[in-house]
Amino acid sequence: MGHASLTNVSIAYNVAEAKAHLSRLIDAALAGEDVVVARAGTPVVRLVPVQDPPARSMGFLPMQIPDEVFDPLTPEELEAWS
Repeated sequence: MGHASLTNVSIAYNVAEAKAHLSRLIDAALAGEDVVVARAGTPVVRLVPVQDPPARSMGFLPMQIPDEVFDPLTPEELEAWS
């Protein structure tokens, strides 16, 4: 697996510097800056903000479910399931 190049990077820190300034680097990433951490001059990770997952909807077919579906089972229906 290849590593990203350091071109067009606004902030690049080695691991020791990143550990010492992690809070500041997190703030920079949250502000939209490209923050890369390098090991021995080779980029290994990029700090990026975590994005909220997209909203999910239940089901895949539009349909109406009648309220009766959620009614308790009758004794006969319960017996059929045992």
